[in-house]
Amino acid sequence: MFKGLGGLGDMAGMMKKAQEMQKQMGALQEELHDMMVVGESGAGLVKATASAKGELKALDIDPSIFNGDDKEVVEDLILAAIKDAQTKASDKAQEEMAKLTDGLGLPADMKLPF
Repeated sequence: MFKGLGGLGDMAGMMKKAQEMQKQMGALQEELHDMMVVGESGAGLVKATASAKGELKALDIDPSIFNGDDKEVVEDLILAAIKDAQTKASDKAQEEMAKLTDGLGLPADMKLPF
């Protein structure tokens, strides 16, 4: 059908792939809200649960760390757990995106803005 149009046949195929990928990305964005990761600090004394989109969902603190003298340590553990969860969320989102883009011939290290 596109034989006499040179590279336009390939363009039509690329457009179809792009539309397909756009649908898959939309579905993935929804899925990332439901995928959960858990960041930890203090050997599991503080756990932060976040969606793969990076939204903090829960915080679990072992009561043994509460001591008035250790306020700054507890604060540091909480921040470390949240940062760990955010890092894991970002990694999970990139991993899922890589699964989607594998068939497109994009460079493996290309990070899309999702």
